[in-house]
Amino acid sequence: MTNNHFPAKLPPTMSETFQKKCAEIKNKFAALSTEERYHLLMEMGRKLPPFPEDFKTPDRIVSGCQSVLYLNTSIIEGKLFFDAHTDALISAGLAALLISVYSGQSAESILKNPPSFITELGLDASLSPSRSNGLAQIHLRMKQEALKALVSLNR
Repeated sequence: MTNNHFPAKLPPTMSETFQKKCAEIKNKFAALSTEERYHLLMEMGRKLPPFPEDFKTPDRIVSGCQSVLYLNTSIIEGKLFFDAHTDALISAGLAALLISVYSGQSAESILKNPPSFITELGLDASLSPSRSNGLAQIHLRMKQEALKALVSLNR
């Protein structure tokens, strides 16, 4: 008999906090022009908290981003918290956008809930292919970190 360490199928509903965070983002961006959206993204990037120099290590670099972007993950009481740093303001803003929704969520919530709010707002349509790829890579890295956390919790 084998011991299955995989959780049962997760329920299809989003967590209440995830829904609330997505709604807040939608409210911020919905009525803005493309130019205003870029300005808001850059402002979000500027407001990222300071990133410790000792966290700027190769294992924290998100590959596939146009610029060097560091992503750090902390797990506190079963929730994942993300911090990021890059010198590129748009990339920082995209990271901040994902962090604003996914930070503080459970691993299950991160794995189950794609950033569909980005498509719903049309943000992805205004991104260059390289920025769109970078956004996808940041989200992928968050999911990888969530999966690692989930596996370590089930050991």
